[in-house]
Amino acid sequence: MEKLKALLVQACLDWKDPAANRDHLEAMLESCNEAFDLAVLPETFTTGFLGDSGASEEGMDGASVDWMRRMAQRFDCAVAGSLVICEGGERFNRMVFADADGVVATYDKRHLFSYGGEDRRYTAGKKRVVFGYRGWRINLQVCYDLRFPAWCRNRNDYDLMLLVANWPRRRVHHWKLLLEARAVENQSWVIGVNRVGEDGNGIDYPGSSVVHDPMGEVVADLGDQPCARVVELDLARVREVREKFPFQADADRFEILDPGG
Repeated sequence: MEKLKALLVQACLDWKDPAANRDHLEAMLESCNEAFDLAVLPETFTTGFLGDSGASEEGMDGASVDWMRRMAQRFDCAVAGSLVICEGGERFNRMVFADADGVVATYDKRHLFSYGGEDRRYTAGKKRVVFGYRGWRINLQVCYDLRFPAWCRNRNDYDLMLLVANWPRRRVHHWKLLLEARAVENQSWVIGVNRVGEDGNGIDYPGSSVVHDPMGEVVADLGDQPCARVVELDLARVREVREKFPFQADADRFEILDPGG
């Protein structure tokens, strides 16, 4: 599939209420009047960021992952977003990518936001994730990962970086700057989906969900209001940019170590 239609779902999330969030997001999917191949939800779309304390634990067999599968079947697409998953006595901020046949890929957030205490609640992931979907090679990232270019580095193995976030308004300039930089340096499509509204800790989120092409050009910017918009991505654009500007051939080789390693 040369062209991929992605539905960016920029939502206001209810604090600590997975059922309400699933219902609200389902209504946003229903509101789309055109077909799409992929629906992208924000980070921690069931609870809000750090909003899982006191909530019922969910595993990969829980109601939210099951809902993602059902939405994928209903709309003949894939559904991607992160949620808190409990597994083996640990909690993970896990990005799940599910299609009509089930879970295609999962990614546990590597860089936990210690400035906000995320590292005291969850276990960090260790595995970089790239996988194929409808002819596209996709790399999964979550929020704070955006600040770490080595972790996001294209090793000539992905065409699209998919990043979901709860990124606060007071640092929205960084959000915009870093997403553009990741697209330029990796010569890939970049989708960044952020939430809107205020969470239970009084933190305000600006939306500003965006799509950048492999030259860093803004293809779509959703502004600061709740909305869902389909954006078409073209795989030929990746090949065109990399063939015209073969900068990756000069990239440094490197090894990623555990933090503090």
